[in-house]
Amino acid sequence: MNSVLQAWVTQLPMMQQTVLLTAIRGPDGLPKYGATKMLLRWYRRCVLLSALDGRVLADPIEANGGSFTGPSLDGADDLDPWADRMQVHVNQYLRDLDAIPHHFQLHFMHAVEIVGYKHPDHSVRHFWHGVYVRLVHDMHVWPETEEQLDERLGDSRSGWLKRADPATVA
Repeated sequence: MNSVLQAWVTQLPMMQQTVLLTAIRGPDGLPKYGATKMLLRWYRRCVLLSALDGRVLADPIEANGGSFTGPSLDGADDLDPWADRMQVHVNQYLRDLDAIPHHFQLHFMHAVEIVGYKHPDHSVRHFWHGVYVRLVHDMHVWPETEEQLDERLGDSRSGWLKRADPATVA
């Protein structure tokens, strides 16, 4: 049986896998080729396999993946590394936050936190951790540590309840 998830994702606790999947689709009503969708394309490449050929698309440049997991950047990395070039999309995403549904923004922030702590490739992990820190600081709060993330989303109801608000506990 095949899965569209990259192998590293399947090794995470189920709660963390679920968080990653909640951000896959993205919000409605935003331009298909705007900063939000370009960030999402790269995010999807970090979590999913290319459905067309079952491969990992290891950078935001490779021309593959259709519009769902397609490239976020044009051209090679000859002059500027992709992580530096992707900051244009991160900057615009932060400028556009007032137009992005808050519900999606929270899903996306938590998902990139997981990629930023757990992705097996250092450069990918470093990029997404930087995005997570910027998103958290934009809200004027402090980032979770990896240990706090693992306790909150470690497939333990007691760990999750420690940080849950009583109004939302089912």
